[in-house]
Amino acid sequence: MTPTLRTERLLLEPYVPEDEEGFVTLFQDTRVSQWMGDGPASEAADRALFGRIFSKVYAQDLFDVWAVRRNGLLVGHAEIKLTDVVGGHEIIYALAPTAWGSGLGTELAEALVAYGFDTLGLTKVYATVAAPNEASLTLLGRIGFEHVRDIKEDDGTTTRVLARRLAATDKSPLAR
Repeated sequence: MTPTLRTERLLLEPYVPEDEEGFVTLFQDTRVSQWMGDGPASEAADRALFGRIFSKVYAQDLFDVWAVRRNGLLVGHAEIKLTDVVGGHEIIYALAPTAWGSGLGTELAEALVAYGFDTLGLTKVYATVAAPNEASLTLLGRIGFEHVRDIKEDDGTTTRVLARRLAATDKSPLAR
């Protein structure tokens, strides 16, 4: 069961059905979706994806996925899951453009890493980032992620695989 997490400014909690419009709006924004999965999808595909969060992910307790809220508003999406691509647990996150530039991405990524280390007992957490996504690469580098390897995608693009190892100095940003 996906737990609720709190950071200084964010609340990460399981989605509720009423989040569908906010989820679709987030994923339909091409400034966000260009960096997610295979890129922008149709509104119908995003609605189907939202439905699978309930019918598969939560129903089968497959992995943790959160609605990210600030001041009660849905401002993002977050996940941590085991993936074959990296051979370990990968963090995935997206924030609405209205939340960019205020340090919320760093706060969110740190919370996901802390959850992986503190709750899941991981010693390494991964992230995959499209090579042109300089903002995410910079953010992850600032919080201790290091480049592991590149993946050449079928469409000719490059995805960077990054990893962060548990360090003795890691302190959880999650409110206890």
